[in-house]
Amino acid sequence: MPTTIDKIVKSDVEWKALLTPAQYNVLRDEGTEPPFSSPLNNEKRKGQYVCAGCDLPLFTSDMKFDSGTGWPSFYTALPGAVETKTDFKIIYPRKEYHCARCGGHQGHVFNDGPKPTGQRWCNNGVALKFIPA
Repeated sequence: MPTTIDKIVKSDVEWKALLTPAQYNVLRDEGTEPPFSSPLNNEKRKGQYVCAGCDLPLFTSDMKFDSGTGWPSFYTALPGAVETKTDFKIIYPRKEYHCARCGGHQGHVFNDGPKPTGQRWCNNGVALKFIPA
């Protein structure tokens, strides 16, 4: 049975008061953090990764893998937690994904990940918070 996620809508002023400048750049302006800059790259504990904008759970530690790309990477997302769209910012189309609740930009999906999905959900670490189990 699909669950409905209630949307969170805030003004830019409200988001700027809630988020750090780096979080705002990624979550609201669809920026990208520098590779290898996130402490979440080395996070190995069991737990959940939630949206830094609204705390919606997006991934579990069981979905995470070391992609070697410099960004936290997952082979899938929690059902219904993200919404995707096509992004043409660098000429060729990429699948971009956002938090289903607050619309915060998280990252892009690539087809070079491990089994069972073959996908790499390449996430900006600054757009996530880790909640240990």
